Amino acid sequence: MSLFPYSLLRPALFAVDAETVHEQTLTILARTQNTLLQWAYAQQRIDDPITLAGLKFPNRVGLAAGLDKNALCIDAFSAMGFGFVEVGTVTPKAQPGNPRPRIFRLRKARGLINRLGFNNEGLEAFLRNVQKAQFRNHGIERPMLLGLNIGKNGATPMEHAADDYLKCLDGVYPYADYVAVNISSPNTKNLRELQSDEALDALIGTLSVRRSELSIHHNKHVPLFIKIAPDLDEHQIEVIASTLKRHCADETSPTWGVIATNTTITREAVQGMPHAQETGGLSGAPVFEKSNAVIRQLRMALGPQFPIMGVGGVFSGADAVAKIKAGADVVQMYSGLIYQGPALIQQAAQAIRDQH
Repeated sequence: MSLFPYSLLRPALFAVDAETVHEQTLTILARTQNTLLQWAYAQQRIDDPITLAGLKFPNRVGLAAGLDKNALCIDAFSAMGFGFVEVGTVTPKAQPGNPRPRIFRLRKARGLINRLGFNNEGLEAFLRNVQKAQFRNHGIERPMLLGLNIGKNGATPMEHAADDYLKCLDGVYPYADYVAVNISSPNTKNLRELQSDEALDALIGTLSVRRSELSIHHNKHVPLFIKIAPDLDEHQIEVIASTLKRHCADETSPTWGVIATNTTITREAVQGMPHAQETGGLSGAPVFEKSNAVIRQLRMALGPQFPIMGVGGVFSGADAVAKIKAGADVVQMYSGLIYQGPALIQQAAQAIRDQH
């Protein structure tokens, strides 16, 4: 168990610019992972296995993409007790993202707004970091699973978006337990257009063909998960569900899944708060109910077998259980980890295990 009380550290962290703290924290984690200093945040992993999309998850709590965009701290997050960790979003070419400041805390609402814009060091650097990770070499019966999240460069025209996803899929496929396809960030111009009927159908079809080729070449099958927005109406969710089902020939063993949801562009829950009108995606507690509503509709539309990862506003064990009851198979966290610290991982995993 971690010996460092996060509640004592948080006031100092929150007194500093959010992105500066983010970068410094990742630097510390990268330098201390796989060393004796890892004791400061390491804790025992709750054992609660589930098989999903053909993968054996050691427990149902994961890290959402966006926190570790360049895959620098995979082993550190593994040591915190996650059942799975998703890193990225990575794009084919390095890009700086949007100008600073671009991360804002909404403390009263326990939320974050970010407009980072897929800032990352590019696919080559990302893969070098992924290959350095040692978590699979520790002789654990059920090692943590690794998800690799892919996107498109901001400068790539939308008509060539599929080319970027294919380049990234080619690169990450040998190292991923699953691949997340990010088509829902609000911080890359027009990206959410890929959630529309024809565009989504074309992208999923293109990726399915390439995945079939890669599975033969690498002698492994890697499930793909589409990450969608919370700002979808019922018709849009139905379209996404029907499109995914069309591309899964065997619905009892789906080769696709959904991550629900990304950040929201709506501000109803934070009106009048400092930074509430900043451009970007809002995450944390304010997106909790919106995410759960999407999960419930997806589960009804997709049926009981289709893999769903629930993310958005998990700040307690009860929140994690609510995601599962809404229809998620597993849950992810990001903002909750920033506000609550690593102890939240065990709390969420234990609460989920206790309720089934």
